[in-house]
Amino acid sequence: MTRMVALILPLLLLAACSNEIYLRDGVTDGDTFYLAPQALVDDDPVVQSWTSYSLTLSACKLAIGGDNPARASSFDCERLGRRHLVETWQEQRLQHDGVANAYLDALTALHHDGWLDEYVAHYHRRDGWQLPESIDTDAFLAWRRHYHPSFRPETRLIGSWNYAHNVNALP
Repeated sequence: MTRMVALILPLLLLAACSNEIYLRDGVTDGDTFYLAPQALVDDDPVVQSWTSYSLTLSACKLAIGGDNPARASSFDCERLGRRHLVETWQEQRLQHDGVANAYLDALTALHHDGWLDEYVAHYHRRDGWQLPESIDTDAFLAWRRHYHPSFRPETRLIGSWNYAHNVNALP
């Protein structure tokens, strides 16, 4: 939890926009990530896990920079975000007895078994990514078919992107 607080504090200054959970492809363009107020008040373990992912991914995209950090993308950023998602989910499960989420539970098992790189490369790959040579997609897919045959990837962002100079245009 301390790690999550450390991630949240710098980005809290970015303030908030809508209270929805945005799907990755629904993200608007921008140079500033605005955390949704929901992240600050909803202690639901799933919401807090996706908040950790959102903050980690957006901070990494901001570090990549460019004219439109919302569209910045790298294998390392996505892998880091997913790793924080899993770690936060594990912390949340320890704090909330009996909590379950099919996707987060499967992602945790996948990470535990050493397939996070393959998962990120297979399901979230973008043109131009530099991938590790050690990725074994065929072995990963065989593992997934055996242990999680109905697995479907998910991506949720708690917040949205906009341009800092256009902050008054937020809903």
